[in-house]
Amino acid sequence: MSADRDYKGTSVVVTGAHGFMGSWLVERLLDLGARVIIPRRTVAAGSRFVREGLEQGCEMVDIDLLDPRSALRILNEGGVRVVFHLAAQTIVATASASPMATFDANVRGTYNLLEAARLLSDHAPRLVVASSYHVYGPGINGVCFEDTPLRATSPYAASKACADFVTRSYAGTYGVPAAVTRLANVYGGGDLNWSRIVPDTVRALTRGDRPVIASDGTPERDYLYVEDAVDAYLAIADSLSDPANYGRAWNAGCDLPVSVLQLVRALIAAAGLDLEPEVRGTPVPGRVDRQYLDSSAIRDELGWHARWALDDGLAATYEWYGQALREAALR
Repeated sequence: MSADRDYKGTSVVVTGAHGFMGSWLVERLLDLGARVIIPRRTVAAGSRFVREGLEQGCEMVDIDLLDPRSALRILNEGGVRVVFHLAAQTIVATASASPMATFDANVRGTYNLLEAARLLSDHAPRLVVASSYHVYGPGINGVCFEDTPLRATSPYAASKACADFVTRSYAGTYGVPAAVTRLANVYGGGDLNWSRIVPDTVRALTRGDRPVIASDGTPERDYLYVEDAVDAYLAIADSLSDPANYGRAWNAGCDLPVSVLQLVRALIAAAGLDLEPEVRGTPVPGRVDRQYLDSSAIRDELGWHARWALDDGLAATYEWYGQALREAALR
């Protein structure tokens, strides 16, 4: 897999560019010389997108992805060749509190872009749509393959599963060059969702506090460093040069489940501190103890693999947050 693919001068749309994952993808595309077009939106305080000055390199457009005419306009007028669709309601608790808004954002925004691509016919851009490992649902204890049945139940997971199915239906029925990503738990600098284990732990450590583990620390999940996730997005976009890959769903993870306790202790080591986390939870009957993705398809067919070891990725993550928090950017 080449990380130096030729994007120079290529018009690329990134939705959700202001978010955690989007900011890293935009940064890479700018480094590769792409013309990056992003929908204008309100940016969260402390956003990495702003902190790294990425907006200066992008073209901002005023569009509403919930309006099909807007979606068609941005694809048709911009000479767009690739779309990375990351815009979504990504916080599970917020999705559960506002299910209608979540289905609007996560499903309608997706099918509007797909319909725009269908109407463009022979000059439709390649679309890479962000799905989620959550689409596999809570009932799987062990490894998830791309052909594992989707058993999503929560509003967030169900909305991502809907977008996943809709994307693959447009590819299979209309020949839209689209595919979906199902990534493991992505971590790295710039994630402002403090309910997630990595940013919450790092914030506690930068304050000198013992990090709190809400579970008993034994559940095992797959963690993927954000730069490896960017590589996966680019590899999947490249794969759409072959119509045989239209409608594919691709898992991308490390194939290495790590317990919550192991993850937190690795972050403590990255911080150079000598303390133990505060484990507040107890074992939960029927809980999924071990769940991770099989990434053999993307590895064998597209040449992608996770390059970042967990300790290295966590060290880089701690360094980013440590500097940002010291500058009071995220307080």
